[in-house]
Amino acid sequence: MKKWFGVLTLALTLFLVGCGDGNGDNGDDAAEGDAEEIVTVGEDLEDATEINLWTFAGSHAEFFEDAAVRWNEEYPDNPIQFTAETYPFDQMHNNLTLALQSGEGAPDMADIEIARFPNFLQGDIQLEPLNDIFEPEIDNFIEERVDMYSDENGDYYGAPTHLGATMVYYNTEIMDEAGVDIESIETWDDYIEAGQQVTENTDVPMTTIPENWYGIWPFIRQAGSSFFDDDLNLIMDNDENVEILEFVSSMVSEHDIAEVTPGGHYHAEEFFGFMNDGGQASLIAPTFYMNELMNNMEDLSGKLEIRPLPEWPGSDTRSVAMGGTGTTVTNQAEDVDLTKEFLAFAKLSEEGNIELWNQLGFDPPRWDVWESEEIRADNEIYDFFHDDIFDILLDIRDDVVGVHMNQYTPDVLDEIDSNVMFNVIRQESQTPREALEQAAESIRAGMQ
Repeated sequence: MKKWFGVLTLALTLFLVGCGDGNGDNGDDAAEGDAEEIVTVGEDLEDATEINLWTFAGSHAEFFEDAAVRWNEEYPDNPIQFTAETYPFDQMHNNLTLALQSGEGAPDMADIEIARFPNFLQGDIQLEPLNDIFEPEIDNFIEERVDMYSDENGDYYGAPTHLGATMVYYNTEIMDEAGVDIESIETWDDYIEAGQQVTENTDVPMTTIPENWYGIWPFIRQAGSSFFDDDLNLIMDNDENVEILEFVSSMVSEHDIAEVTPGGHYHAEEFFGFMNDGGQASLIAPTFYMNELMNNMEDLSGKLEIRPLPEWPGSDTRSVAMGGTGTTVTNQAEDVDLTKEFLAFAKLSEEGNIELWNQLGFDPPRWDVWESEEIRADNEIYDFFHDDIFDILLDIRDDVVGVHMNQYTPDVLDEIDSNVMFNVIRQESQTPREALEQAAESIRAGMQ
């Protein structure tokens, strides 16, 4: 499928691993002065090549620091002095944009969140293509995830941090109380029927629908639709998307199995307490949300079972890869080739992908490690959930699709967040068709 990218005009929150606010100036000095944390490893090594990373997530910095230690142990004749600098989310991306545009002050490597990624693939791209390190390993990756960081020419620019497969988290305590066998839920019709049984027998909603784009985008991609066609024509108000929003809306207004998410989205403190107290029987979210559940909803330990999305009519898609961060190499890197080799070592290798799971708790985008002893070893994630997570992912690995951004996608998501979901799901003041057509009209006006 042809990928289209463009300049992002709005800052979006797409299930960020880390976020923040800040207004940075251009260049190393301004950025370094405002860094939340700077850590260096290998400073005592002779003839070490300096490589520095900008990131917005402290956990990412720690991951790369560990990789640098392992690199120096494995390649003592080619040591690196690695520095990880962590900044507030907006400031890091803004500083990176300015540094690349000015031609100076950029880091060797940078994390770029997926919502911001298209902004760096416009005009004269200042990032280094990563095809030479990806192509030898591409068959071992879920390509839909890797493609999310590529341009329309098929050049790869970002190394992913996780697969982020959207799944259903079932609270088995509630499902058992309702007399529902989750293995019997194969289609979305089955899901609605099970939800009716849950609400009747427990007075608990089957799920909640967030007021942001996350309440519709996974369904749109699972059904094989999108917001734009291959020629960049806006199709968010086509009949298929109207039908999808009608389905989502019907869970609240017709079938009465869902409510609006407390706090409006899945990262709200209000939602954490609600979910932790058994407020809903199931949750539709990516696999990286396991960390959120473990850190903020401890009382759910041992109660959740993860399963693929129920089948959508006429679609083989069982999961949608959402969110994510791509690590890049800039054209200002001191040693581009060495920096690429280190990035491949850290995030593309088998060991690197195993460490994405061990250190960050993320489902590795490289599927061939899912059966390794290291991945299957007992850990706190399996204790909280169950130990066959990767068996389930292996069953659906060919049935995962991704999402792709272009210069107008932020306008679409802003309309969904500000108007569409609020008017249709919460207020019920517009029909799905009315809301999508109104939003599309507004967006088309801005595209002219």
